[in-house]
Amino acid sequence: MKTTHTSNGGFTIIELIFIIVLLSVASVLFFVQKNNLEVAGRDETRKTAINAMYYSIEEVYFKTNGYYPRTIDATVLPSVDPSLFTDPNGVKIGEANSNYRYEPYNCNGDQCKNYTLRTTLENEADYVKTNRSN
Repeated sequence: MKTTHTSNGGFTIIELIFIIVLLSVASVLFFVQKNNLEVAGRDETRKTAINAMYYSIEEVYFKTNGYYPRTIDATVLPSVDPSLFTDPNGVKIGEANSNYRYEPYNCNGDQCKNYTLRTTLENEADYVKTNRSN
């Protein structure tokens, strides 16, 4: 008895559904991971900017003047790359809705004894630096 097998060479509906589901899951995972990497990158950019401002305030400004400034920007802290005063959303420090906040206190005019420098992160709690001296 001779059996012949005929095949049309195509995929069954089950195979096609499986491939579609597999590709859908892979693309969702790809885009979720891509978003996580972008968020982490923006958070690192924010931390880098805060650290640059902090070290410039402590190592340059305070050592030169003996006090902390009431405000900070590229003219007050010329040792910091001016682009670092703008957050990843394009808002400069000191403007409304900026991710970067410089909060001086115990001030007499433009001379302050303390400050807090902070940024709002997307994946972590706020990143905060405070003055070294009291």
